[in-house]
Amino acid sequence: MQKEIHIEGTFSQLFLLFGFWLTFYEAVVAAQELTEQNHLPLKPEFAKSPSYELFEPIEISPAVFPDHPLPTEPLPPIYPTFPNTYNPVLSGKCPANFSDISSILERTASDCSQPLAALVGNAICCPQFSSLLHIFEGYYSLSSTELVLKNVTADDCFSDIITVLVSQGASSSIDSLCSLNSSSLTGGSCPVKDVHSFEKRVNTSKLLEACETVDPLKECCRPVCQPEIVDAALQLSAGQLTIGRTRNVIGGAVDAINDCKMVVYSWLSRKLPAEAANTAFRALTACKVNKVCPLKFEEPSEVVEACQNKAAPSPSCCSALTNYVGGIQKQMLITNKQAIVCATMFASMLQNAGVMTNVYKLCDVDLKDFNLQGCLLGSLPVDVIFDNTSGYSFSCDLNDDTEAPWPSSSSMASFSLCAEKSLAALPTSNSSGDPGTRGSGLEFALPLFLLIVFVFL
Repeated sequence: MQKEIHIEGTFSQLFLLFGFWLTFYEAVVAAQELTEQNHLPLKPEFAKSPSYELFEPIEISPAVFPDHPLPTEPLPPIYPTFPNTYNPVLSGKCPANFSDISSILERTASDCSQPLAALVGNAICCPQFSSLLHIFEGYYSLSSTELVLKNVTADDCFSDIITVLVSQGASSSIDSLCSLNSSSLTGGSCPVKDVHSFEKRVNTSKLLEACETVDPLKECCRPVCQPEIVDAALQLSAGQLTIGRTRNVIGGAVDAINDCKMVVYSWLSRKLPAEAANTAFRALTACKVNKVCPLKFEEPSEVVEACQNKAAPSPSCCSALTNYVGGIQKQMLITNKQAIVCATMFASMLQNAGVMTNVYKLCDVDLKDFNLQGCLLGSLPVDVIFDNTSGYSFSCDLNDDTEAPWPSSSSMASFSLCAEKSLAALPTSNSSGDPGTRGSGLEFALPLFLLIVFVFL
């Protein structure tokens, strides 16, 4: 009797173990099939439909992105987000070899990725997209004496550029997001559009020397390249600067100078390697980006009502202020220097409405409170990083507790974005730190970030 009981118990244990093993085996097979989905290489095709073959071996190369389909439901924070990529079908009307600038295209697609484009548009996506157009214009004209594209060709090439970017996971609306179109490739109203005339009017050796290497830390405060670009544009547009007092004449002269700047960028793109040109153009754009607050401020009537004549911390004042700042921070991610400008602008609005006490200090409002989840981007050019394992991520400083500036007659007299101590966490290098970090910034993974965004929307 004892033997029979022992045998039955043994068989029961074996049966349970087999059930556990079968469950584990099915889970492993399912996970393995998920990771073996095809990662299609990105190669332009003409007059062919995109290929969507699945379950081929994964290829890892600079031109390959994983092709995990985006789920229809919100992802858990541990699940990485990957772009939908495919082989682009081009118009066939743009005689350009996009492989010559493939690295710049890939970087732009990553910086303007569909999930993040609107949030990082001002600080990352649009500066990179603008740089791409300058570089494309220069590389396209290498085989000719023209520095710009004809209108019809510009339309076709601009459309193909968008098609290539979208096929790599970029947002399909980056042209409207960045307010850029095919006219950026034509030189507009600039009277000089060929190499010979350009080099006859401009001191090209001085221009190239000033702009071949742009120091992103010094250029914004002690510019070297920017004055040479402006001077070259003035030389090119000299024929358009007709003396007159009418608004149309002045407006036309300004347009001509701006259009001639695009021609100068095109010439520089012919002379510099693509990566060097991209680095220089991003640094120049950063100088402009950091001077302007891109956030839109609604009338802060509730904050004014709750915070007028307050000399000590007030729950109602701090609540109104926190709610207002929490609303504007959802608009987009901004840089640490932009946060200074935005905080100063908002403080001036409050002062003009009668709030004279430094409510930032009373309510412990810091610079990072003006950005979503306290993620201030660095003032130096940064990129959205794509990784085959973790998806999208980017660097931000989560340790910056710099007090938001409250303007006064004495403080604003000496206030400057170029002052060394204007910002406590001003980045000094992108090469230091661990691989997972950049400078003192902490790399913020996209899936978790998106989940936080969904919660706040």
